[in-house]
Amino acid sequence: MAFEHETVSRVERYEGAIFTVFTDDVTMSDGSTADRDVVENRGAVVVVALDSDDRVVLIKQYRHAVRQRLWELPAGLRDVEGEDEAVTAARELAEEADLTAGRIEPLIDLHTSPGFSDEWVRVFLARDLTPVPEADRHARTAEEADLEVRRVALDEAVAMVFRGEITNAAAVAGILAASRARDSGWTLLPAA
Repeated sequence: MAFEHETVSRVERYEGAIFTVFTDDVTMSDGSTADRDVVENRGAVVVVALDSDDRVVLIKQYRHAVRQRLWELPAGLRDVEGEDEAVTAARELAEEADLTAGRIEPLIDLHTSPGFSDEWVRVFLARDLTPVPEADRHARTAEEADLEVRRVALDEAVAMVFRGEITNAAAVAGILAASRARDSGWTLLPAA
């Protein structure tokens, strides 16, 4: 029988635009209590955009917390109240990679750092890609102003993961899941 962990008390430590930090006093399996810091996050969507030549769309973007540019997949926060996640994914694909998808479907779900955060990410597979017309493209600002967008063969993206060139957790999971799903003839895709 699994022990039911209960939050005895909660103290808010920080509230920001993207996340809130709490310290919870939680009952432990041995009957004691312990403080656990928790980051509550809006969550995000990530897009594995795969073109007709079996290439995945990667973006290289500056990430201040690690102070480097990382190869990632197009992604964004679920920051529009009530917006369907597939719509959010399509918007992020258009904004970050100047692409639309004829098909966009769920690939995998993941918790990015469950030891301290409730962040939940849904990774979508986007196919049947077409460019956004030049006049309709999103004006990128802030760290997105100098995004590098590149298409890489899916097998090469997998190799980049194993060489440590792609380290963003959602990108690693999405690329490996897309590769496995492709190799299965797409039979592993979850039902929409």
